[in-house]
Amino acid sequence: MTDSCCDLPRSFIDRNGIVILPITISSASQQFIDNRNPGATLEFYWRIKQGETTFESAPLSVEEIRSLFLERLVVEYDYIFCLTVMASRSRIHEYATQASFGILNSYKPVREAAGVGGPFSLRVFDTGTLFPGQGLIVAEVARLVREERSTLEIIRHIEMLQRLTQAFLIPENLDQLRRQARSKGDKSVGLASYLLGSALDIKPIIRGFQGQTEPVGRVRGFESGAERLFAAARQQIEAGLMAPTICVSYGGEIDRITALPGWNALVELARERGVTIHVAEMSATAAVNIGVDGLALAFASTREARFD
Repeated sequence: MTDSCCDLPRSFIDRNGIVILPITISSASQQFIDNRNPGATLEFYWRIKQGETTFESAPLSVEEIRSLFLERLVVEYDYIFCLTVMASRSRIHEYATQASFGILNSYKPVREAAGVGGPFSLRVFDTGTLFPGQGLIVAEVARLVREERSTLEIIRHIEMLQRLTQAFLIPENLDQLRRQARSKGDKSVGLASYLLGSALDIKPIIRGFQGQTEPVGRVRGFESGAERLFAAARQQIEAGLMAPTICVSYGGEIDRITALPGWNALVELARERGVTIHVAEMSATAAVNIGVDGLALAFASTREARFD
């Protein structure tokens, strides 16, 4: 289980039986429930481009999460790993954790009534990352489940990925990034940086890592930034990743990714080294925070990527 901030292809989500906790995004004139539906997400991007400025997001409440489990999930599954977007950016982890106490105290009569024997277990994890980083950890858990690894092995892998997964985001247009950051009191993109960036086409590279988001570099031009990001991923593959997975997301039609400089070289190297690349539409929450047409990429490594 994960929330809709997780950037993974819908086909992968469905094929692996991943349950999505939806997030509701509201503005002055619209409300959108993000269930990781690609068509609906693309339509939401279009709405953002029509001039909306400030959005508020709301996860399922504690009671809604509890009801989802007790009405359905405790009967369908014996063990659930719930992997949430970094707790410092959302209350999803807090709500899921609170709900888990009631679920674990109440599931037995529900399973007995449905004729399901044995215990039910639930573990909630703060991934410490966001968007494609969250997608990477979820994809890795799905891989280990397919390989029939033990629960203990999966937990240890999650704990390792919490420490080592790095997610990088590059906006194409700074307007939405700055508006949303200002509404939340986030000073990642200050006025001076915004004015300079807008005038000179300078983009920040923002990293989500170990529960924090911060700018770690600047590049001139979106395509130049994409090229540097793909080059950094190639360097990490060559040096050795801690998980054979890279996740990439884009806030628009994902076909554009294939035309960005450096993409084909990354795909070729990943194929040679046995690294799987998952490409998905950027979540609606990500698009709200960094703007439509933004690019994001994540990998797990003991070496921090540098963009100085």
